[in-house]
Amino acid sequence: MIHIISPAKSLDFETKSQFDILSEGIFRKESEQIMKKLRTQSKKKLKDLMGISDNLAELNYERNQIWEFPTAGNEQAKQAVLAFTGDVYLGMDANSFSKTDLEYAQEHLRILSGLYGLLRPMDLILPYRLEMGTDLKVGTKKNLYDFWGNKITKAINESLKGHQEKVLVNLASNEYFKAVKPKEVEGEIVSPEFKDEKNGKLKIISFYAKRARGMMSNYMIKNKIAQVEDLKGFDYEGYRFSQELSTPNKPVFTRAENWK
Repeated sequence: MIHIISPAKSLDFETKSQFDILSEGIFRKESEQIMKKLRTQSKKKLKDLMGISDNLAELNYERNQIWEFPTAGNEQAKQAVLAFTGDVYLGMDANSFSKTDLEYAQEHLRILSGLYGLLRPMDLILPYRLEMGTDLKVGTKKNLYDFWGNKITKAINESLKGHQEKVLVNLASNEYFKAVKPKEVEGEIVSPEFKDEKNGKLKIISFYAKRARGMMSNYMIKNKIAQVEDLKGFDYEGYRFSQELSTPNKPVFTRAENWK
């Protein structure tokens, strides 16, 4: 059983990694192809393409010009799971992992990425910004979904081969999961859902749902979860499994408004 999450736009390359486990991404050729195209984009084009400020456009233009595929000898590179710092990663809290946890995560967690395709947690990355939904034409491919095609799905299937339980737990956002071809996944897909009570009604609140997906990843890694049934035990920060709202492929976790 493996689980997938989205990357984050916010990054931390200032804090030095305390772990010496390193690996390199599997899609070097593809990442270099994408970056070759990104390098041709002016600051103005990046601003329009990504809907970002002048400052962010300038920052990412500079990043693109000096980017090279990150390898073990690159001191500027950092392991993906420690470099991303968005809401999902705050929930996951990878800095609290032991070496054993990270070794387990390396086999059971994958991170989707517009630039790198599919990352293991300890794959090295360099600072970048490229969301999967960005309308970037690369070669004859009209956008990144078209560019990645079924490559990401094939890589997921390759990862699943070594697992007894052929299950893909989807903790990614819709934007990123669209880069996976569900019908081609060689296993069952389970997509947990997290709902919070607001004014007496249960709803998915984006900020909380992102953090909850990260917390579920933490729960799976720290508890070495290997069976779908064991996902039901997730109880971080007031969430509880709802038998009533769940289906076999969509376990639902709810949290009361006054959970604290």
